[in-house]
Amino acid sequence: MRGRFAPTPSGLMHIGNARTALLAWLQIRSAGGAFIMRMEDVDTARSRKELAKLALEDLRWLGLDWDEGPDVGGPSRPYTQSERLAMYEAALVKLEQAGRLYPCFCSRAELAAVASAPHGLGSEGPAYPGTCRSLTLEQQAERSLHKLPSVRFAVNARPTGFDDGVAGPQRIAPGAGGDFIVKRADGLFSYQLAVVVDDAAMGITDVLRGADLLDSTPRQLQLYEALELQPPRFAHVPLLFGPDGKRLAKRHGGISLAALRESGTAPEQVVGWLAFASGLIDKHEPIRASELVEHFKLDRIPRIGMTVTDDMLKRLLG
Repeated sequence: MRGRFAPTPSGLMHIGNARTALLAWLQIRSAGGAFIMRMEDVDTARSRKELAKLALEDLRWLGLDWDEGPDVGGPSRPYTQSERLAMYEAALVKLEQAGRLYPCFCSRAELAAVASAPHGLGSEGPAYPGTCRSLTLEQQAERSLHKLPSVRFAVNARPTGFDDGVAGPQRIAPGAGGDFIVKRADGLFSYQLAVVVDDAAMGITDVLRGADLLDSTPRQLQLYEALELQPPRFAHVPLLFGPDGKRLAKRHGGISLAALRESGTAPEQVVGWLAFASGLIDKHEPIRASELVEHFKLDRIPRIGMTVTDDMLKRLLG
């Protein structure tokens, strides 16, 4: 087994990120597999090198380690997306040759104005109505004189299905979410393309990540198929929610690993809290990450999300 954790260095690592990292690490370590750290900084406008460095320090403080990564190297280097752009471009060439790409000249405003467009995948916005899919070569050439296009992947008309390790069997209707962008007009590659290319190139067999990415999986499976790559097994764990009912994020101050470290909180206290919140231990008590490996079972993870109350945060802080 080969698994990975791939944070985006656009904000501080918070306890929601830490929980996903811990569970992904435990899944692989309990099976005696290799764990890979990858920095997903393909969106260079939002990513910051100092946050990438801090993320690695935070995770090591938590008691996690990795066999390959930006700071330790390995046979699949580089492990930072901004250094892997040539691989994404090569994947686009293959998709173009397979007839699965087309230029899209639609603006965000134009897409938002399509009132009849059904709502698509939750993390991807409304379904694309296919406006530019049928443009002739002459129409494409004319429009390119006035606007740089993005590049869209044409989804196939077959249903997509997979068995998720936590969420169970998933069956997605044909074309759900519509054709999607794989390269933006400003030249940035999409997360969907980059994550597929990277996981395949690094030989990832098992992906454990947050449930917010569950509805992106069918798109990635279509890319795996079009690129003739072997997809990994997926497990999507329910999210932690803040006291405001929204997904736990950096806006919920004081729960970053950096803040916990600075406050003097012991890493064992944090790991114990995360393990209890994930159903891995029966009561909240300090524990080292390494002590959880022997008894880890994927089926112990709750199937529903959990709201982190102020009282729970106080217990986390000890």
